[in-house]
Amino acid sequence: MHAPTLIARKREGEELSSSEIGWLVDGFVRGDVADYQMSAFAMAVFFKGMSARETAALTLAMMRSGDVFEHPPGSVVVDKHSTGGIGDKVSLILAPLVACAGCRVPMVSGRGLGITGGTLDKLESIPGFRVEIRMDEAAEILADLGVVMMGQTERFCPADKKLYALRDVTGTVPSIALITASIMSKKMAESLDRLVLDVKYGSGAFMKTRELAQELADGMIAVGKEMGVGVSTLLNPMSEPTGRAVGNALEVIEALECLDGKGPEDLRSIVLNLSEKIAGLPRAELAALLDDGTARRKFDAMVARQGGKPEDLSRLADIHKAPVIREVKASHSGRLLAMDAGRIGQASLELGAGRAKAEDAVDFAVGFDRLAKCGEEISQGGVIARIHARSEASAAKAEEALLAAAVIG
Repeated sequence: MHAPTLIARKREGEELSSSEIGWLVDGFVRGDVADYQMSAFAMAVFFKGMSARETAALTLAMMRSGDVFEHPPGSVVVDKHSTGGIGDKVSLILAPLVACAGCRVPMVSGRGLGITGGTLDKLESIPGFRVEIRMDEAAEILADLGVVMMGQTERFCPADKKLYALRDVTGTVPSIALITASIMSKKMAESLDRLVLDVKYGSGAFMKTRELAQELADGMIAVGKEMGVGVSTLLNPMSEPTGRAVGNALEVIEALECLDGKGPEDLRSIVLNLSEKIAGLPRAELAALLDDGTARRKFDAMVARQGGKPEDLSRLADIHKAPVIREVKASHSGRLLAMDAGRIGQASLELGAGRAKAEDAVDFAVGFDRLAKCGEEISQGGVIARIHARSEASAAKAEEALLAAAVIG
């Protein structure tokens, strides 16, 4: 096979065979297909797209580029993936909850980039929690607890990691086919039976419209069908943050409230809606596992197994206490009509809770909590949010952004 020929054929909109796509990916990982050639291929895909069969072939080739999970016969292996959002701490609750239903949950998560938060960053706000785990250790934790939450190892879908680095600097990140293959290759490498996808749309999401979110959802369902995995999707708006907290430790604190049977109603509802799709238990039984402390005990056991101390969880607010904590109050009374998730996410990023580049560090302490929710009645002088900042100057800037995000009618 000849890389320039395959690139040219895709540029003209031709459909490549599975073996041709596999050859390109294998050569790219080995270094036989140059970065500039794979960049050209990604650009061709960006403009011409891929069929469901081609996308499945790309997914499979990327999945097979490294290690995959192996599970004992008879295991029911499930996971959830979110396309990202603001205040989205759902995975922290869902993974231990679904494990309590008798499923195995090998959750391989990512870090935040831009305004979108990352599950790994949130977990690392728990002192000692290790997300860099070898596959053999992950298998042991799964055997004992039924759940592990970890990062992508060097040998886990290396083709995806290498290709994403090129997409990030060549303007090809928004390709539906490439997004689908990136997400699904990592999830298929977990050797799943069932997968639920939380596809976000709105100002705080990658997909700005419901139509684009549906297109992405349909693409991932089609790839799942091609690969023999049951994939279900839920489309959720990201016009306002999920829950009332945005920021790493602040979101863990709120997730713990939900694991204790409390927390914001919208967060609990999303967790149960997604869990019901994969857990094999009715919603009422899943809710009971939250309310009776079963899911919280599973989370604590996972924390202990991955290097943290469960007793630190109740102290996170003190462990990561920002130097400046400021309440933002309403200038007039009325109903909260909007709390723009995109603006909140950008403000959180500028406080230091996120990263603009992959190598940036994050500040676990900063962000927002006590966020008012759309539809609530706000009185003049009432608190619409609380800012956690590293300095008075950054708090003032965040307050300006928050007031621009909040619309009280």
